[in-house]
Amino acid sequence: MELAQALAVAIDYETRVRDHYAKGQEEILSPEGKKIFQVMANEEQRHLDYLLSRQEEWTRTGHLTSPELPTEVPPVELLERAKSKLASTRRGPVATQGELELLKTALELERATSSFYQELVAQLPAPYQPLFSRFLDIERGHLAIVQAEIDAIAGHGHWFDFMEFDLEAG
Repeated sequence: MELAQALAVAIDYETRVRDHYAKGQEEILSPEGKKIFQVMANEEQRHLDYLLSRQEEWTRTGHLTSPELPTEVPPVELLERAKSKLASTRRGPVATQGELELLKTALELERATSSFYQELVAQLPAPYQPLFSRFLDIERGHLAIVQAEIDAIAGHGHWFDFMEFDLEAG
């Protein structure tokens, strides 16, 4: 895949995921769930803005730089520790079946996006791999968050409130 095509497809993936989180934010009833979908929608918007800026640079100059891509998502290891800690607490159910379905769809979108970035890192020439490998790292965190949400709702009846973490840690 050529770089211009990789950027265009990545923009499409990030747009779909962002739109899903934005839609979910409107449909989720619980404040915790709304907060998570809002953070994730904002995160995906930053990804989209970043990719659009890289696409513009490539189109304008024929060169591509890879400035740092910040994230609000904590490292996967921190998410896993918090998930284990929350597993010991039980609360009443707060999510509807529709909210669970929104999370399942988000998980599938995140998996597809992660797979796409993994393929890009394997196929693109070495100078362009760092741009997409950073996305791959971030997407692993997104997968962990969404899976933790699904596990929490299905197994323990509460939202996994990752906002309690230091979001600057990512």
